[in-house]
Amino acid sequence: MPWLKWLPWRFVLSRAARSQGFLDPVALLGRLHRFAQPSEVGEPIELLRAGAVFHARGLINSRVIQHNLDWVWPYWVERQFDPLDVSFVPRAFSITHINLTHRNWTAVGWPDCEALPIVDPRGLFTPHFDSWSLDGWILAEDGRCLLPSRAPSTFQTLELSPWPTLVTETRQAGLRLVSRAWVALEAGHPVSHLRLEADADAPAWLILALRPYNPEGISFIHEVTLSPQRTQWTVDGRRQVVLGAPAERHHVSDYHAGDVHIHLADLEDQLGVRCEVGMATAAALYRIEPGQGRELTVTLPLEATGRSEIRDYPSWPQALDGHCTVQVSEPRYQFLYDAAIKTLVLHAPEDVYPGPYTYKRFWFRDAAFILHGLLCAGLFSHAERALDRFPARQTPRGYFLSQAGEWDSNGEALWIMDRFCRYTGHPPKPRWHRAVRRGARWIARKRLPHTPPSPHAGLLPAGFSAEHLGPNDYYYWDDFWGIAGLRSAARLATGFDAAAAREFEHEAEDFQGAIERSLTAVVQRLGREAIPASPYRRLDAGAIGSLAVSYPLQLCPPDDPRVLGTAEYLLSECFVQGGFFQDMIHSGINAYLTLHVAQVLLRAGDPRHLRLMDRVAELASPTGQWPEAIHPRTLGGCMGDGQHVWAAAEWILMVRNCLVREEGEHLILCSGVPQRWLDGGQPVTFGPAPTPFGTISIELRALGGPGPRRVTLSWEARWHTRPPRLEVRLPGYPAVAAAEGDHRLELTEEPAP
Repeated sequence: MPWLKWLPWRFVLSRAARSQGFLDPVALLGRLHRFAQPSEVGEPIELLRAGAVFHARGLINSRVIQHNLDWVWPYWVERQFDPLDVSFVPRAFSITHINLTHRNWTAVGWPDCEALPIVDPRGLFTPHFDSWSLDGWILAEDGRCLLPSRAPSTFQTLELSPWPTLVTETRQAGLRLVSRAWVALEAGHPVSHLRLEADADAPAWLILALRPYNPEGISFIHEVTLSPQRTQWTVDGRRQVVLGAPAERHHVSDYHAGDVHIHLADLEDQLGVRCEVGMATAAALYRIEPGQGRELTVTLPLEATGRSEIRDYPSWPQALDGHCTVQVSEPRYQFLYDAAIKTLVLHAPEDVYPGPYTYKRFWFRDAAFILHGLLCAGLFSHAERALDRFPARQTPRGYFLSQAGEWDSNGEALWIMDRFCRYTGHPPKPRWHRAVRRGARWIARKRLPHTPPSPHAGLLPAGFSAEHLGPNDYYYWDDFWGIAGLRSAARLATGFDAAAAREFEHEAEDFQGAIERSLTAVVQRLGREAIPASPYRRLDAGAIGSLAVSYPLQLCPPDDPRVLGTAEYLLSECFVQGGFFQDMIHSGINAYLTLHVAQVLLRAGDPRHLRLMDRVAELASPTGQWPEAIHPRTLGGCMGDGQHVWAAAEWILMVRNCLVREEGEHLILCSGVPQRWLDGGQPVTFGPAPTPFGTISIELRALGGPGPRRVTLSWEARWHTRPPRLEVRLPGYPAVAAAEGDHRLELTEEPAP
C-alpha cells in the first residue's frame, strides 16, 4: 500500500532498538553504506534471504554441535571442531557455526532430473535437497569401530561409466568399508542408490546409520519407524528408505538419550522413535562373518522438484550424443574434462545451476559461463532450453533479472544468446526478438549521462555486480559486459531489425568511448597500465573482474598493455600457493578465477598459462570437482557450493581454448598444447568442436625418427559458410597459417635458442 512509505518506520525502529539497549540499526546501515558508492540497490534481497537461511542453520549448529561432541558428526565438524587439527576454527564470538574448512561434496544424478543427491568426502550420502543423510559404519564385536568421518584417511573417486558413481573406501585396523552412491532409472523414474560393502577380520556388524545432518549442518529428523518386515524406514511420515535386506538388529535414539552410536551395543531392539527436538537417529545392523564380507543396497525414490508432469528421461549416451570429446595422454586432464562434461549435464535439467546444493538457484552471471561451456562442448539442446527461459525472466522494462542491482546480467544474457546463434549457425528465434531489443535498450537507458564530466560519466551506475568484487561501485566488469551485450544485440538484430542493429552498434561505440576516457584517467591516477575494479579503486583483488575485457569478451587486442598490466599485478600480489586468492568475501583460492588469468595469458601467447592450469588440476578434489573457493591450509572448500559448476565449465573452456579458439575472425589451433601430451606417443584428438564458423575436429600426432621433433596436425570441418582463416600456434613449433583447402600440416620443432 503506497501510504505505508509515509509512516515513520525508521524513527520507530531506531527508537525501539535504543530503548532496549541495542545499536540503532538505521544509523548502522547508514554507516555501512558510506563504504560504498551511492546506489539504488544496497544489496540484493535474494542474497540477504539466502544469507539469512544459511546463518539460521549456522545458529542451530551452534546450539547443537559444540554441546554434543560425543556424537558422530560429518567430516567437516570432526575436523573443524578438533583443536589439534589444521582445520580448527575457534568459536568464541561466532554466533553461527558454519562449514568453513571442508565445503566439498559431489552430486550424483540423472540427465534432465532436478534432484541431485550429494556425497561428502567421507561418503556421507544426502539423498534429498537440504535433507538428512545416510552413513555407513562397521562395529567389530571386539570394540573396534570404523567411522569414516573420523578415520585418518579415505580413498574417494568418481566412476564416470556407465553413469556417475561416487565410490568411497575406508580401511582401518582390519576393517574395510566401501560405499557406492549413484542414480539410475527404474521403471522410467530416477532412483538413488547407496551400496555398502564391508569386510572385517573378526565378527562384526555393518551399520546403516540415519543422521540428522548434512554437509552444511543440522537437518531435522523428528520421527523414524521401521516397517514390520524390517525392510524400510519411513522418515517424518513421508520419505522412504528401502533396505536391501531385513535389519538383523535395529536401534534408535532421541536427542536427550544421545546419538544412536552410543546405543549400538544395547540388547533391546527398537522399531521407531519420535524426537520433539528433531535429532532422532537410527541404525540398522547386519552381521559380518570374518573373511566373508557383507553387502547392503539401499534405494530411495527421488522427489520431483519443479516438475509435476511425467517425462521421458534420456539415457546417458543420449544426453551426451555428439558432444565434443578430448583424448590426451595425461590421465588427470582427461578425467577432469570428462567429469566436467557430466557435471554440466547434471546441472542443466532446464535452467542451469552453479551448484547442486548451496547454489542450486539461477544467476545470469553463472549461467553465461556454464552455457558457454555447454555450447563449446556441443551440448546445444541443453543450452537451448535454458536460453528459451531467458525472456520470461525479463522485466517489462527489459532488465534480465536474477538479482536486483546487478547490472552485468543484460550483457551476459545477450552475449550468450548471440554465442548460441553463432555456434549453431541459426538465426535468433522469433520469440527472442523482443527480448533482444528490450534488453539492449535497457543497457542504453541504464547508462549514466556524459555530463558533468567524471570518471564514471557514461558508465553503468554503481551496483552490487559480482559480489566478490567489493561493495557497491561503478564496476568496469558491468561496463565491459554492457558493451558486449550491445554488440551481441546488434549482431542478433541484423536479420530481423536492421535499424535496431545500427542503433545498438552506435550505442556500443559511444559506450566504448566513455570507458576509454575513464580508463585514460585511471591510468594517469595509478601511474601504471592497469584496470582496477572501478574508476575509484586502487588495484586490489577485485581487479580480477576487469580481465573480462579480454576473456571471455575479446573487446581488446590480446596484448593490450592495461590488461597484461592487470594480470601481472594479480600474479604478483593476489596469488597464494599458485592460485588466485580472492580476499573479498570468498577468502580462498578460486579455481575458475585462476583460469580467467590463464585464459588472458593463453590469448597473449604467454606460456605461464600452463602453470596455472596445472595448479587448478592439482586443486581439484579426488572426484574431479572444485568448490567455489579453496581453503589455503586444508585445501577443502571454504566458500559457496562444494561442487561449483562454473569452475567445471571453465575447465572445459580452458582445455578447449588450448586446442581450438577463435581470435576475431579466424581460428587458432593448438596454442596451449603442452609438449608432454605429445611425448607419450598417443595422438591428441579433439572434436567435433563448435566455433562461430562451424565445427572442427583435430588430431595432433608426433612423428618418430631422429633429429628435431616433428608432428602432424590434421583436421576435418563443417563450416557454416566459407572457411575461416586457420593458424597453428603449437608451442615450440613455428606458427603456420593453413592455406585454403588444407586439411593436414607437418611441423618441425624450432631449434632451442
